Amino acid sequence: MMAAYHDEEWGVPCFEDRKQFEFLVLESAQAGLSWMTVLRKRENYRKAFAEFDPKKVARFRPAKTKALLKDAGIIRNRLKVEAAISNAAAFLKVQKEFGSFSKYLWGFVGGKPLVNRWKTLKELPANTPLSDALSKDLKRRGFKFLGPTVVYSHLQALGLVNDHTIGCFRKEACRV
Repeated sequence: MMAAYHDEEWGVPCFEDRKQFEFLVLESAQAGLSWMTVLRKRENYRKAFAEFDPKKVARFRPAKTKALLKDAGIIRNRLKVEAAISNAAAFLKVQKEFGSFSKYLWGFVGGKPLVNRWKTLKELPANTPLSDALSKDLKRRGFKFLGPTVVYSHLQALGLVNDHTIGCFRKEACRV
């Protein structure tokens, strides 16, 4: 599952708002856990969170939150579930302000991926000044559970930062 995720999805530049919202939900749920845990629950998250439609998720009410906290198919952490719902509302505000969440996000990297030249996985940082700045701005806009490390994972996963190592066969494939 991890190999397929790496080989087919991780680091591919994404400009689709719904996919970006999906990863915000999943990565904030992952905080403190392994990515494998989240990948195993991804399909359940898709069902539980209205196919990652931020308009629908933003309308979730306390009864829905209560039901989600009983859903063994997702990570049942109240703060993370509530963050996903409130982040949907914040996401919609960013879309309205910038025309799309993608325009907002890609504006942090000048519209094209930052390409790093790491030789080994040990060189990859947990966060960077970029993820620190983006996390701070997201928090200012009302987002939760999106600290600098989670944000850096988001930037990597959606190809805003190309952190495939020099010898990785996906390095060139993930350039825009």
